[in-house]
Amino acid sequence: MLSEVMAELAALEDPRAREANEKRGDDHGVNLGSLRALAKRLKTQPDLARELWATGNTAARLLAILVSRPAAYGRDELDAMLREARAPKVHDWLVNYIVKKGRHAEDLRVAWSADPDPVVASAGWALTAERVAKRPEGLGLAALLDTIEAQMKDAPDRLQWAMNTCLAQIGIEHPEFRARALSIGERLGVLRDYPTPPGCLSPYAPVWIGEMVRRRES
Repeated sequence: MLSEVMAELAALEDPRAREANEKRGDDHGVNLGSLRALAKRLKTQPDLARELWATGNTAARLLAILVSRPAAYGRDELDAMLREARAPKVHDWLVNYIVKKGRHAEDLRVAWSADPDPVVASAGWALTAERVAKRPEGLGLAALLDTIEAQMKDAPDRLQWAMNTCLAQIGIEHPEFRARALSIGERLGVLRDYPTPPGCLSPYAPVWIGEMVRRRES
């Protein structure tokens, strides 16, 4: 089965897709729509998912995530997988499609947020942003803002992006902290000049917060 699936992935390789993906740091040439269609046909297959992941191939790992069962993974297994997931799309899908839906999300959130590897830490902050929006009880939002204020400006790109997302979620979801979140965003200026296509929302936190609040109140 693995060899057949890998052959299908190879057949889906498209030089134009590879060029576009590589600009974002993802070393594969498979159109994501085609990848999702293949996953839909394969359905959930935890054993195949592990075999696909073990290949180290980026497209295979994306497919592995799509055919995985989140509950099938242990805490240490997920930790090892994240540390291997250096391609941005693999990293993002692993966090959003597997870790967030599993029983180890909170344990890993705490561990990863304090990790010295900024790519690993970015996963912890992504999970923290999720909790800020959905289950903020016990998080200590003022302390999170302290950390963001002190560290976000000089953080590496992926960690900075995740911390900025957390800052925006605090400002959007928690009116009592909105003024401070806006102030931090304005003072640090992180992603102020990020190129944003027409019709898309800027990731610059003051604009992001302001627009989301406006939409909810209109």
